Amino acid sequence: MLPESPPEQPRSARWKMSLATAVFIGAAALLAFIGIESREQSVAQLKSKAVERAIPTVAASAPAVEQSVGVLDLPGRLDAYYQAALFARVSGYVATRNADIGTRVKTGDVLATIDAPDLDQQLSQAESDLNNAKANAALAEVTNQRYQALLPSNYVTHQAADEKKADLDAKNALVKSAKANVDRLKALTEYKRIVAPFDGIVTVRNTDVGNLINTGSATGSEMFVVADVHKLWLYVNVPQAYVPLIPKGTVGILTVPERPGNKYEAKVEASSGAVDVASGTTRMQLVIDNSAGELMPGAYASVHLTVGNKKNVLVVPSSAIIFDKDGLQVATVGPDDKVALKQITIGRDRGSTVEIASGLAPEDRVIESPPDGVVNGDRVAVKEKPNPATAPSTSNGPPTANKG
Repeated sequence: MLPESPPEQPRSARWKMSLATAVFIGAAALLAFIGIESREQSVAQLKSKAVERAIPTVAASAPAVEQSVGVLDLPGRLDAYYQAALFARVSGYVATRNADIGTRVKTGDVLATIDAPDLDQQLSQAESDLNNAKANAALAEVTNQRYQALLPSNYVTHQAADEKKADLDAKNALVKSAKANVDRLKALTEYKRIVAPFDGIVTVRNTDVGNLINTGSATGSEMFVVADVHKLWLYVNVPQAYVPLIPKGTVGILTVPERPGNKYEAKVEASSGAVDVASGTTRMQLVIDNSAGELMPGAYASVHLTVGNKKNVLVVPSSAIIFDKDGLQVATVGPDDKVALKQITIGRDRGSTVEIASGLAPEDRVIESPPDGVVNGDRVAVKEKPNPATAPSTSNGPPTANKG
């Protein structure tokens, strides 16, 4: 007996199942399409944002137009206008001392005296030798006169007369030699008095009463140092770039730490005319009036020098300068917001700012801090800054130049 076959489903049930399957497939396809479309839109947005972020934002402004005047602050050292170290010329003992450090002296004042018994004995002996030479010369002169008188009568020979004449000449030469020795020793006795060579102040004293003075082969230390301080020299080392800006006659303002608030005029008198290889600076000499005696030789001082001239120059921040294998450049921005690199030459480095000598125009927009690796044609987003030439000034004086 054959098994019974399952009853066939109604046609309406099969139709409903096919419709549900179609709806499900359609919904799935719609969701897939929406997901793909959304993803493509996200990718496009990310690409757009990446492109936007790849364009750097920079600050740009026109170069400032300023006068090429600044103040250069330099350290220096004060020195006496005249200074003399006084040494002993004779050996002996210090008999008296009339001056100490800080003593103001006049020309010819006796600072100390030296007792030199050996020199006194040498002078006494030399004077005796001179008297002996004079006596011998007087006897030789009388003898020569007698021989010359007897020569016409042939009582003496020409040979004998000539010998007496030569003997007189020799004796006179001995007199001159002895006198020269006496004069030398008398001159040395004058050095037993240590005197001030000019008006000034005693800044060093290295001796006292009773000290042994030995003028042997070694020079030894000075007994006194006298300095003329009615004027003082100030020596400063000027960086090479500023030397042409400080001609002879330039007046600076001097200050010293021990007198805060006091200012003194210092005038440039001379320049060494050479650059020190080690420091890259030139030594300059300034003179200061110290008639009031407020400044001290050897002291540290600072001088403020006004440098430059009143001509207008273009000034940009130091951060705008690009230095690479192509030399010195600045990055400017054109009307199309694209970078244009310009070769420049620097007139003067002020430290935080730089004077441009050539290569830049007043209307150029200069990027203050160009991005690394910037090249011609790069697009940038510009954040404009006000032009310093037209902006209100907050400074009451000229820009201060950096020393370095």
